[in-house]
Amino acid sequence: MNSKRKSRSRSPRRPARHALGAVAAVAALGLTLVACGDNGSGARDEGKSKTASKTPSTGTKVLWLGDSIAGAEAPALGAALKASGVEFKDSSSDGGGTVVDSGEKITQMISGDSWMRLAKDIESFRPTVVAYQITTYDWGSRDQQRAAYEKVVDTAKDAGADVVFVPSPPIKIDGFYKQHEAQMRTAPKVAAEVAGKSGGAATFLDASKVWGTDATAKQALRAPDGIHNCQQGAAAFAKWFSGELGKQQSFTPAPVDSWAQKSWTGDERYGKLRCAA
Repeated sequence: MNSKRKSRSRSPRRPARHALGAVAAVAALGLTLVACGDNGSGARDEGKSKTASKTPSTGTKVLWLGDSIAGAEAPALGAALKASGVEFKDSSSDGGGTVVDSGEKITQMISGDSWMRLAKDIESFRPTVVAYQITTYDWGSRDQQRAAYEKVVDTAKDAGADVVFVPSPPIKIDGFYKQHEAQMRTAPKVAAEVAGKSGGAATFLDASKVWGTDATAKQALRAPDGIHNCQQGAAAFAKWFSGELGKQQSFTPAPVDSWAQKSWTGDERYGKLRCAA
């Protein structure tokens, strides 16, 4: 989605002093993520090295959809999947990304843009998997949420792609989200129901196995804003997601040490999130 539009972005307002050098150890993975000094687009550029180019293709192509939370996960996810021979396109959107039209002006605008983007991405990228992380803008009634998720499944199915729904991690509910908290709770439940009734066209992967359900818990791995994640959270999610997707799509995930210390750790978004150096 075009980040120039005027809807409210959930990205932090205060930029970090500098891009990250060394990053905190990922206890769950047993290794340290080290930034390589590259402040580029992370997941969008990852995989262009000689090592990545030698990785045999699995034939799987993942289109990654969601809001800025998905965007903060994308650098690590792209690195992990590309190291596994999976093509990856990050089409997440800061300040939006939802496919649900709740009837409110903001979601009408965001969802309209999301559907146009999805059509273009399917045409140009031709994914075999459309992975949609439930956004913090997936407001609306259960019926509105269901209609949107069923449309995602039908759209992907027509393009010959599978759908994977993933709930967003637990986040700090601030004043912006408070009025939509109940709707945000129903969204993943509805997505799971849609996947369950899809006849195998869609799958729901419960990411609470990674994050837990408490945004303040250590396991949630939130950035200082309580909403996004830093590098270690992104790495933990990428390890889990690539493993689950590998089971589903019949490919073997690359070892963590083959992708965890790549240039994605220096993605500029982590500096803006004030992730610890």
